[in-house]
Amino acid sequence: MLGLPKSTELNQPLPKTAIYARFQMNAAEKAKIDADISRIVIVNEVSAEKLNLAPGKTVQAFFVLQVQLKQKEFSEKTLITLSKLIPQNMVLLLEHGGQAKLAVYYTKLLQTPWCDPAVLTLSLKGLTMDAVWENVVIQIGGIQMQSGNTLERQIVLDEQRAKLEKEIARLEKLARAEKQPKKKFELVQKINELKKHKETKWLLHF
Repeated sequence: MLGLPKSTELNQPLPKTAIYARFQMNAAEKAKIDADISRIVIVNEVSAEKLNLAPGKTVQAFFVLQVQLKQKEFSEKTLITLSKLIPQNMVLLLEHGGQAKLAVYYTKLLQTPWCDPAVLTLSLKGLTMDAVWENVVIQIGGIQMQSGNTLERQIVLDEQRAKLEKEIARLEKLARAEKQPKKKFELVQKINELKKHKETKWLLHF
């Protein structure tokens, strides 16, 4: 599965009832997980020992959890809650309706697009488990690392950039529809300011 070594394979069901009991979840939290998830199985344990790599300073292993979803349009908060509750580094293999995607929580929830499960792979790159885990997060998040940035910093910058691009698109739509010349000019000025700000921030962190 995912092109991972056979030595990492497991087939260990993780009953939702066990999660509820272990982490003393309230009724509302249980209901949210029940609404989105039908079944969870631990399918891989990727560790330094199994990969014959040096242990990391902070990461010794990570687990791949196969999560059968009840609906394709799930609540991201459900996955974030699950990731925060279980004190392990985890990759979630989400499946629904013959399609699959990967997700990981690393300061925020990162996801791949939905695709055919047969073409979904996960490359293990690095000489230590810290490096392997960081590269896994980069793959799933589709992150383009800029020189000198930590992964955490790059995620923050990418999120800020995405917000700017969304706001620029919103203002451009308003400007196209605006009939009053003065208001249209003001919108164009604001758009140009945001574009300049976006490019300046990108250059500063390149």
